[in-house]
Amino acid sequence: EVEVVESGGGLVQPGGSLRLSCKASGFTFDDYAVGWLRHAPGKGLEWLSGMRWSDETTVYADSIKDRFRLTKDNSENILYLQMNNLQPEDTAMYYCAADKFKPQVPLTRWMTAIQALGTRPVGSAFGYWGQGTQVTVSS
Repeated sequence: EVEVVESGGGLVQPGGSLRLSCKASGFTFDDYAVGWLRHAPGKGLEWLSGMRWSDETTVYADSIKDRFRLTKDNSENILYLQMNNLQPEDTAMYYCAADKFKPQVPLTRWMTAIQALGTRPVGSAFGYWGQGTQVTVSS
């Protein structure tokens, strides 16, 4: 089965850190753009960061660029999102999305396009999405 699987979420105190993982299953990320988005209660999807796997071109949303960082493991086909100095407003369901990279579509445009969906899509028309991993920041 082709899918992406997120893990690493949990409960953390303000100021703490978490590392989320996005693993490809049944395929490899070689020709893909891979990104992280989150969905907080009462809000729409928010794109956070994306990477073009082949050359590691990376983009970050302004809201998190000083605190979050992407890294990857090529051998395991895992994209990591390192999140530091977490705050209560970071509480959300975090999703990983992967889609075939299209050279004519810049990473930021792809991320904003899937953000506009508003919620995690069903099916694979907008790439492969995981089921999400919950991050809760609370004291």
